[in-house]
Amino acid sequence: MHLAAFDRERSLYPVILIVVASYYLLFAAMAGGEGLPIEIGFFAAFGAAAIVGFRTSLWIVVVGLAGHGIFDFVRHAFLPGSGVPEWWPWFCMGFDVAAAAALAILLSMSRPPAHGPKAANS
Repeated sequence: MHLAAFDRERSLYPVILIVVASYYLLFAAMAGGEGLPIEIGFFAAFGAAAIVGFRTSLWIVVVGLAGHGIFDFVRHAFLPGSGVPEWWPWFCMGFDVAAAAALAILLSMSRPPAHGPKAANS
């Protein structure tokens, strides 16, 4: 994503968080709706983190992506049988944590914008 410069837009990582959270809605629907109300609640929480993070601080999105990775890893303990393929949690956890790390690195490397009259003249 970084090499292709897709991450120049502030919205990329929040959208990724919304998309990865939405897959569990799809899995629940494919399983006949079992667990769908609970999945909607989790989706709403991760979606809210994406929106709030986009509007305030992308560090919230970092936490949301990492939190979704942890959620992927432990969700089977309290949401069994909701249509999720056995291999999916490991794949999604790896992706979520990698995306969170990539965004954290980008945020750590970026410099805050210059302020004041001196910066305006330079």
